[in-house]
Amino acid sequence: MRKRPSVSAGDDADGPPPPVTVSSAADAHERGLVKGGDMVKDTVRSAKATAKGSERKSGKNGALVGTIEPGVLWTQAAQPAVEQGEVNGEEDGKTGLTAMAGKHSQQRVRSRGPWSCSFLTLATTAFAIVMLATIVRSFLTLQMDPKGCAMSYMMPAFAHFSDFDTEHTRFASKYSLYLYREGGVDEDIRVKGIPVIFIPGNAGSYKQVRPIAAEAAHYFQDVLRQDAEAMGNGKRPLDFFTVDFNEELSAFHGQTLLDQAEYLNEAIAYILALYHNPHRSQREHGLPDPKSVMMIGHSMGGVVARTMLRMPNYQEHTINTIITLSAPHARAPISFDADMVAAYNDINTFWRQSYSTVDPRKNRLADVTLVSVAGGGLDTMIPSEYSSLTSLVPDTHGFTVFTSAIPQVWTGMDHLAIMWCDQFRKALVKAIFDVADVRRSSQTLPQAERIKALRKRLLTGMESVVQKAALDQEPTTYLPLEQSSTSIMPHGERLVLRKIGGEAKTRAYLMPIPLQPFVEGSKFTLLTDQSLKNGLNNGTIATLLCSASIPSTGPFGVTFNLDVDRNSAGSPRLACKNVASDISYLPASTNTSVNAFDDAPPFSYLQYDLEDLHDYQFIAVVEQTQDSTKGWLMAEFTSGAENTMVISRGHHQLLMNGLRRQLRAGRPMMTELKIPEVHSTMFAYYLHVTHHKCESHHDEAFAPFLRQYIQEPYESKYFVNTEGGNINVHGLSPYMPPPLSGKGATEGLSLQLWADPTCNSTVKLSLNVDIVGSAGKLVMRYRTVFASFPILVVAVVLRKQFKVYDTTGVFMSFSHAMDRCIRTSLPAVFTALTFLAVALSKATQGPWARRWLGGTGLAGMDDIDFTINDFMLGTSDPFFWFLVPLFGIISVGICIAANYFVLIITYLVTGMLGLARRFNTRHEDPRTQANAFAKTAPYQRLIITGVLLLMVVTVVPYQFAYVVLCIVQIVTCVRALRVALDDHSGQGYHFYNYAHSLLVLMLWILPMNMPVLAVWIHNLAVHWLTPFSTHHNLLSVLPYVLIVETMSTGSMIPRVTTRLRYITNVFTFSFALYAAVYGVTYAYRLHHMANALCAWLFVIHLSSGPLSLAKLVQYLPRTRSGGGGGGGGRRMKKRP
Repeated sequence: MRKRPSVSAGDDADGPPPPVTVSSAADAHERGLVKGGDMVKDTVRSAKATAKGSERKSGKNGALVGTIEPGVLWTQAAQPAVEQGEVNGEEDGKTGLTAMAGKHSQQRVRSRGPWSCSFLTLATTAFAIVMLATIVRSFLTLQMDPKGCAMSYMMPAFAHFSDFDTEHTRFASKYSLYLYREGGVDEDIRVKGIPVIFIPGNAGSYKQVRPIAAEAAHYFQDVLRQDAEAMGNGKRPLDFFTVDFNEELSAFHGQTLLDQAEYLNEAIAYILALYHNPHRSQREHGLPDPKSVMMIGHSMGGVVARTMLRMPNYQEHTINTIITLSAPHARAPISFDADMVAAYNDINTFWRQSYSTVDPRKNRLADVTLVSVAGGGLDTMIPSEYSSLTSLVPDTHGFTVFTSAIPQVWTGMDHLAIMWCDQFRKALVKAIFDVADVRRSSQTLPQAERIKALRKRLLTGMESVVQKAALDQEPTTYLPLEQSSTSIMPHGERLVLRKIGGEAKTRAYLMPIPLQPFVEGSKFTLLTDQSLKNGLNNGTIATLLCSASIPSTGPFGVTFNLDVDRNSAGSPRLACKNVASDISYLPASTNTSVNAFDDAPPFSYLQYDLEDLHDYQFIAVVEQTQDSTKGWLMAEFTSGAENTMVISRGHHQLLMNGLRRQLRAGRPMMTELKIPEVHSTMFAYYLHVTHHKCESHHDEAFAPFLRQYIQEPYESKYFVNTEGGNINVHGLSPYMPPPLSGKGATEGLSLQLWADPTCNSTVKLSLNVDIVGSAGKLVMRYRTVFASFPILVVAVVLRKQFKVYDTTGVFMSFSHAMDRCIRTSLPAVFTALTFLAVALSKATQGPWARRWLGGTGLAGMDDIDFTINDFMLGTSDPFFWFLVPLFGIISVGICIAANYFVLIITYLVTGMLGLARRFNTRHEDPRTQANAFAKTAPYQRLIITGVLLLMVVTVVPYQFAYVVLCIVQIVTCVRALRVALDDHSGQGYHFYNYAHSLLVLMLWILPMNMPVLAVWIHNLAVHWLTPFSTHHNLLSVLPYVLIVETMSTGSMIPRVTTRLRYITNVFTFSFALYAAVYGVTYAYRLHHMANALCAWLFVIHLSSGPLSLAKLVQYLPRTRSGGGGGGGGRRMKKRP
């Protein structure tokens, strides 16, 4: 008969003592806590030998050792007790072990105490909180662009198409289709013009179309309808259709994205059929019926528009123009849903492969034009670089432009303001009308003309892709050379006009174009505050490109007569063309200007590369007014060496020393600085401009102003009356796929400075990195990191807890394990990950790395790997190695804070339940009070679990079940804590620590499941009861159910003393590594990895039942010395 273990005096203070275990003493010895003499060491060795002997008796073949007695609350993992009959009757060994246990009682209590916290833990948490607060403060307050949007107004009216019902689409009860009409302008609900469909974004309303549709109605009514030429070119009113998605959360759920695309394809078929119905159409006779529509998508609506062309129900050529506003094309906004990530991969692959097809006839997107408009730094919903099309569409079929670059908009805007900003909606409506042509069945211009018109309207005009329209035109004007009214400027001399007109005759200034060969980068530039318009007598100034040779194409329709007395009939003439169509508009800059979007007439700017002017001899500037007009004009020819400076400064140099340049006096009117290394979105800079006083006797014609720009995407920002400002670019960004063209880094940042060249003064430029301002850039680019890296930390802590538990039998608290990991494991893990990040960033160019990381290039694209930036930090620049330890430390602090928050909540709930129990259960049986986990019978728990699993298979998504399991686990932790506080037992605290650690892991996985659950709840709210076609996989939640249900009975996980314990070690470590490497791009997989971990823990739980892990050990190879049972295979002598 077994004897009861001796009671240790050291445990008296904790209440009824647990059995004194050898594992506790061994743990103390391993941690360096046992530093006594030889007697203590011999005692420990004797205890270990005793434990191994006990294992041989109690467990077969080294199985998990334990005694499970009926009626005992805790199914304790077996801890070999020191029994009197197993120590040869020697009281000295028992006394030494008891004394050692008493001496180190405080250390054991600290190990199991959930509130243990060292100075190092506090310091780490404080540092993490300070760093996180700095990042958040920088994001919210620093490097902010000014807001310049004016409010828009409208009188909306919507006509609902109730007959677009279930006969047309299976989503008729969920979605709705409307036609917009502007009150007081067009209230007829019959279709009559060019169809345009607006698609709202994530949680967007169909009513968001109001500003754009109202402006389109007013612009046609007030401007185009009165323009006979525009009407002759096929301009007609726009029929704006809009879709009510009931503010659905399309950014969270991939299937919802596909459902919306399917519905819209069916809506297009219905809309086009309306134009064939004479009762629903008021279309002019003789015009072809529409066969396609234009699409405008906001946010995720832009992604839905691209998805429509991939759907099986898409009809060819029904979409040819897509304009998206703040749409995340390059990457999914969040990666918590597997369907969303898969949908993005499929859609983007389809677009890339279509445009990589050699034969245009096989390209389904050959006639599609795609334009993406981004709001810039003010958009805090999605990173604006995600709107880039460089990895999806060639520049022949689309481009990306920022609102701050669009002429006469010149301001950034947030995610919602882009829909109602008055300046932008005017520019957008004009762009839509520019490509509209009702005379064609496609309702738009041909694709090449369409992209050309959109570039002309939405880009600055100084980009290399913008074609100069005047160069392709035929001469339309004769310019007589009258000596009294024509001035020929000397070669290289600058033309400066301080006033316009004021003379009796119209004057012309001829500037000879320099002879070839031209120096690379040489330009002609002209800047004026006057409006340069097409045609004669339409403005105060005309600018002409002239040639001395008269072409043989026939007589011209217009002749410039510079002599008011009309006596110049015999004068020689030049064949000229007006270049007003190539004018770019720049924001006005005066001494009173504040922002580029100020309400002031813009400057007119003309810029040509000299190599484009080789067919011409003169540029003529003609003053068309005889009245004196206040104004100015400056024009000049400059060489590339004079107007362009290329500065090579890397990240390290800019951080250490910044950049300083002094522009000399006598420089050109426009000077450009190119800094190729400044292209990362991760850095913010501050530019300081020092402009010395004008040294000429004239006042400055205009105040200096500056343009910051990058190419691809086309981003420009203007600083008027400048003394400097915040510089940040949306160039290379983490996790962004490489360009479709296969090019490497962008051309970097360029700064164009315009200043009055007649002042003859110097300008000093100083560019410095704003370190604190750069910290805020981490928020938008690495938001998901703060969901994946904490899981890395939790996995490392769990690994430490199970490792110590399997070795010593003590399941440490999460706090104590975190403290030990901060001292040992976590620094090593973060150091290794840092080296891995640097190694991967340098190796991403090699094909072996691409294959190893899972990326594959697409055929026909020169094997471009579009997934090469999907892992770790998402960048191939090793300069950002420091982000790994930075995110690691912040994640550790977040985990510590979250752990104590959960502890506080648990203790508060436990305390309130304890107070309630005092008043309600005074006369309750103490045995019932102690058995806090025996509330329901096994068959009742089985029924409840079965019902939950059945609901997952049929009705609810598994995310709902996961939330229920989190609640159950919280209840389990509260019960475990109550028992531990009542009993003051080590076993009770061990189980509570185990339950609490798994709860922390489940709570960190919870955000991965909430987006899909939110979509499901939203569907219930709109009475859409059709279950998801996905998210009903029982295996995705079954292990969670099993482990939570097992723990709800108070069952402590058994120790694993065999080699199988390495599976837990490897599993948790692999989990942590995957969270660090792929957790950002494939965050949804973290749920499944935690699910697999729960499955393994449940298998370990089974070892205390009929399905023991001991049977698995029989199939493992043994060492020669292990002829018998446990104890690591060591042969021991039999005790007498």
